[in-house]
Amino acid sequence: MWYNSMDVNHDGKVSVKDVQESENKFTNLHELVGEKANRVQDNIDAWWNKYIFVTGTKKEISESEFVEKLTEAYKIDKIAFKREMQACFDCIFAILDANKDRNIDLDEYINASKAFGHENEALVRKIFSLFNVDPENEALPVRDIVSAWVTFVTEEDSDVTDIIMEAFSEGL
Repeated sequence: MWYNSMDVNHDGKVSVKDVQESENKFTNLHELVGEKANRVQDNIDAWWNKYIFVTGTKKEISESEFVEKLTEAYKIDKIAFKREMQACFDCIFAILDANKDRNIDLDEYINASKAFGHENEALVRKIFSLFNVDPENEALPVRDIVSAWVTFVTEEDSDVTDIIMEAFSEGL
């Protein structure tokens, strides 16, 4: 599920083309230009290379390679794996938090989703509503979104509430 959600251009594989498309969509949606756009694109590129391709500047990773990599890391050391996933999601949501207020509001969530190829805005809004949105600022603390993703990737107990799994079940 996670793998497919990173197939930004929907060609059945995760490759450098998805990286480029996510970078371009994100900077365009946030109307970033010049040095700021370059910095954000570099940060997105670094995230993909460190956490998704793992080997650095690889051009493509198959679903079986991706799942195998995660499974091996999890089997070797569950605690270290959970820390790595925490760092992974802290990193990407720090980038996606466009205004750097440590909250993701609905517009940021929609734009982040679109940057990763999820264009169904009604579905994205529905998924956003699954979270406990802070009524004061109508946003989600980044830590809550990160925690939801870490739960999705690392939790073994199927009785634990998993918002991300529910989002994928809804069609994300």
